[in-house]
Amino acid sequence: MPAVTELGAERQPLIGIALKVISVSIFVVMSSLIKSAGTVPSGQIVFYRSFFAIFPILAMLAWRKELSTAFRTTHPVSHIMRGLVGVTSMGLGFFALTRLPLPDAITLNYAQPLIVVVFSAIFMGEIVRVYRWSAVAVGFIGVIIIAWPKLTLLTGDAGLEAAQAVGVIAALCAATGSAVAMLLVRRLVQTEKTATIVLWFSVTATVLALFTIPFGWADLTRDQYLALAGAGVCGGVAQILMTECYRHAELSTIAPFEYTSMLLAIIIGYFAFGDVPTIYTLVGGTIVISAGLFIIWRERRLGLRRVAARRFVPPAS
Repeated sequence: MPAVTELGAERQPLIGIALKVISVSIFVVMSSLIKSAGTVPSGQIVFYRSFFAIFPILAMLAWRKELSTAFRTTHPVSHIMRGLVGVTSMGLGFFALTRLPLPDAITLNYAQPLIVVVFSAIFMGEIVRVYRWSAVAVGFIGVIIIAWPKLTLLTGDAGLEAAQAVGVIAALCAATGSAVAMLLVRRLVQTEKTATIVLWFSVTATVLALFTIPFGWADLTRDQYLALAGAGVCGGVAQILMTECYRHAELSTIAPFEYTSMLLAIIIGYFAFGDVPTIYTLVGGTIVISAGLFIIWRERRLGLRRVAARRFVPPAS
């Protein structure tokens, strides 16, 4: 059996899928802990989430005997760029969590793969044909359905807390930042160790979050402190698993399992916070998920065609 190395891993799709599902589940638990902490300033949440994430990363490095080389990289600028984008996205996402029901906040993040397609076409020169553009358009219709009851508050319609409208906007901006971060991570895993990627991000995010202290941090209760510290540990573990899963399977194989978070969010949201998903969330979420799955399927087909084309050898003339 061939050896599996850190940077040149043998493809093992089932392992990749398992790591993805576990990481998604832990991320939902992390989001639930953050939501349970109440309306803590976003910068303060980012600090606790990032600082306490460092400990499971260091534990993994110690177990692997890689502490001495953990921070070593040949691409510091790429790590810092990923950190800046990731911190901004994280802060917006945490703000949305404190303003929206858990299922809504998580479902709105499903706009991410739709935005990835758009950004791939605009910034990376990828050719996107009518099928995927159609799926993106349908997916954004689903996003509008989810967001519409909250966004109508911006026109003066009463009935829901005005903060939810701002929460929707923050969630969509977070999904946009997350899409950019995902493209950056996908590039980094080609040359960097999993622990290096996650450690650089956690340290960068921790330092950047400290700059939000002048804008006001809250005095935390014991329960809030424990919730945010627990969220940080969960985030560190989940981030390691998420980064690692991309080494064992193609993105198109792993991506559909991101949507298991909707079911988990509905269950935890109902039992922990009394959040009942609205018909808008269920219908819009189904549309967004269907569009995302179609995009993944289409990209998989195109990828197979490219491989077949590279393998084709024309007959000699």
